Amino acid sequence: MTINKQHYLDAMGIQTWVRRNKPESTEALMLDESQLVTEDQKVELTIQRQPSGAELPPGDKVSNYNWQQLRGAVNQCIACELHETRKNTVFGVGNEQADWMVVGEAPGADEDRQGEPFVGKAGQLLNNMLLAVGLRREQVYIANILKCRPPNNRDPRPEEVVKCEPFLKRQVELVNPKIILAVGRIAAHNLLKTDVSLSRLRGKVYYYGEFETPLIVTYHPAYLLRSPLDKRKAWQDLLLAQSVCQGD
Repeated sequence: MTINKQHYLDAMGIQTWVRRNKPESTEALMLDESQLVTEDQKVELTIQRQPSGAELPPGDKVSNYNWQQLRGAVNQCIACELHETRKNTVFGVGNEQADWMVVGEAPGADEDRQGEPFVGKAGQLLNNMLLAVGLRREQVYIANILKCRPPNNRDPRPEEVVKCEPFLKRQVELVNPKIILAVGRIAAHNLLKTDVSLSRLRGKVYYYGEFETPLIVTYHPAYLLRSPLDKRKAWQDLLLAQSVCQGD
């Protein structure tokens, strides 16, 4: 183990220990071209342009969007009531051709203010978790199940997830990652369409979407801040994800 990796393990609150054998993998499982805007117009579009009143376009249309179109559609989405209370949409951030894609549940208050997923203390811990396996934040792509914050940080409602799902599916298709890391119960349940407990979902390899992208489930950083003893289990999950990504 290198000194740098030890440093980030220390930041996670984990003492040095030996990697265990990985578990046996099991298979589980809006805008038209004429409406494109330039980079210089994006700020003006966000501030001045009001939603047309139309809801989210059909999934087959979203599935053809490029990054610019998809971001514009998210910024203007009024498909559910969450648009009434958001300060900012939280589209996603990172390397758009990343090997790793991290998917969380929904933006919190900090994310809603800054328009970026996983900021604050939970974001700092996620950064250290990634660094422990040799990845900087800007090397991965980070997104959420929902693009708007639920009031009072309540759990996403099924109808909200359904409205937002085409956006996330298209993000996965555009990134085309080698591994998806689902962080937290809600992200895992919605990506895998299951209600199995997170503890039972951990330690296995699942597959998401038409491209059957490998998916690993782990704890949400916010949970790990409250339950630091489970950081060792999260480290196991990261090692499994690293192994799958490397094709071991």
